[in-house]
Amino acid sequence: MLKPLQDRVIIKMLENEETTKSGIILSSGAKEKPQIAEVIEVGPGGEKDGKEIKMIVKKKDKVIVNKYAGTEVKYEGEEYIIVRQDDILAIVE
Repeated sequence: MLKPLQDRVIIKMLENEETTKSGIILSSGAKEKPQIAEVIEVGPGGEKDGKEIKMIVKKKDKVIVNKYAGTEVKYEGEEYIIVRQDDILAIVE
Protein backbone atom coordinates (compact mmCIF):
# COMPACT_ATOMS: atom_id res chain seq x y z
CA MET A 1 0.00 0.00 0.00
CA LEU A 2 1.24 3.48 -0.85
CA LYS A 3 1.06 6.00 2.00
CA PRO A 4 1.78 9.64 1.11
CA LEU A 5 3.82 11.85 3.45
CA GLN A 6 3.13 15.41 4.59
CA ASP A 7 0.76 17.32 2.28
CA ARG A 8 0.95 14.83 -0.58
CA VAL A 9 -2.05 13.09 -2.12
CA ILE A 10 -2.16 9.93 -4.25
CA ILE A 11 -4.64 10.22 -7.10
CA LYS A 12 -5.76 8.02 -9.97
CA MET A 13 -6.81 9.75 -13.16
CA LEU A 14 -10.31 8.97 -14.42
CA GLU A 15 -10.75 7.98 -18.06
CA ASN A 16 -11.95 10.56 -20.57
CA GLU A 17 -15.03 9.73 -22.59
CA GLU A 18 -14.11 8.60 -26.07
CA THR A 19 -17.12 10.21 -27.76
CA THR A 20 -18.32 13.79 -27.66
CA LYS A 21 -21.86 14.75 -26.62
CA SER A 22 -22.81 14.95 -30.31
CA GLY A 23 -21.62 11.35 -30.84
CA ILE A 24 -18.27 12.03 -32.53
CA ILE A 25 -15.69 9.37 -31.63
CA LEU A 26 -12.31 10.85 -30.72
CA SER A 27 -9.08 9.23 -31.81
CA SER A 28 -6.44 8.75 -29.13
CA GLY A 29 -4.45 11.68 -30.55
CA ALA A 30 -7.42 14.06 -30.26
CA LYS A 31 -8.06 13.38 -26.59
CA GLU A 32 -6.61 15.71 -24.00
CA LYS A 33 -4.94 14.44 -20.87
CA PRO A 34 -7.74 14.02 -18.29
CA GLN A 35 -7.78 16.46 -15.40
CA ILE A 36 -10.34 14.81 -13.12
CA ALA A 37 -8.99 12.25 -10.68
CA GLU A 38 -10.08 10.22 -7.69
CA VAL A 39 -8.21 10.60 -4.41
CA ILE A 40 -6.78 7.23 -3.34
CA GLU A 41 -4.81 8.21 -0.21
CA VAL A 42 -4.13 11.45 1.67
CA GLY A 43 -1.07 12.34 3.72
CA PRO A 44 -1.36 13.56 7.32
CA GLY A 45 -0.53 17.20 6.54
CA GLY A 46 2.46 18.92 8.00
CA GLU A 47 4.17 22.23 8.38
CA LYS A 48 5.58 24.64 5.80
CA ASP A 49 7.32 27.90 6.63
CA GLY A 50 6.11 27.61 10.22
CA LYS A 51 2.46 27.26 9.22
CA GLU A 52 0.38 24.12 9.69
CA ILE A 53 -0.92 22.52 6.49
CA LYS A 54 -4.38 21.01 7.04
CA MET A 55 -5.58 18.44 4.56
CA ILE A 56 -8.84 19.49 2.92
CA VAL A 57 -9.24 16.63 0.44
CA LYS A 58 -10.19 13.15 1.60
CA LYS A 59 -10.17 9.64 0.22
CA LYS A 60 -12.62 9.01 -2.67
CA ASP A 61 -13.03 12.74 -3.46
CA LYS A 62 -13.15 13.57 -7.17
CA VAL A 63 -10.74 16.43 -7.83
CA ILE A 64 -9.45 18.60 -10.66
CA VAL A 65 -5.67 18.83 -10.82
CA ASN A 66 -3.12 20.85 -12.74
CA LYS A 67 -2.59 19.13 -16.08
CA TYR A 68 1.11 18.33 -15.65
CA ALA A 69 1.38 18.25 -11.86
CA GLY A 70 2.84 15.50 -9.77
CA THR A 71 4.98 12.43 -10.12
CA GLU A 72 3.64 9.41 -11.99
CA VAL A 73 4.22 6.05 -10.31
CA LYS A 74 3.26 2.50 -11.15
CA TYR A 75 2.45 0.27 -8.19
CA GLU A 76 1.13 -3.30 -8.38
CA GLY A 77 0.14 -2.83 -12.03
CA GLU A 78 -1.82 0.40 -11.44
CA GLU A 79 -0.79 3.93 -12.45
CA TYR A 80 -1.04 6.69 -9.86
CA ILE A 81 0.11 10.28 -9.53
CA ILE A 82 1.47 11.76 -6.33
CA VAL A 83 0.70 15.48 -6.04
CA ARG A 84 0.86 18.11 -3.34
CA GLN A 85 -2.45 19.37 -2.07
CA ASP A 86 -1.54 22.76 -3.67
CA ASP A 87 -1.70 21.10 -7.11
CA ILE A 88 -5.39 20.27 -6.59
CA LEU A 89 -7.50 23.05 -8.05
CA ALA A 90 -11.00 21.97 -6.98
CA ILE A 91 -13.14 19.24 -5.48
CA VAL A 92 -15.90 18.01 -7.78
CA GLU A 93 -19.20 17.59 -5.91
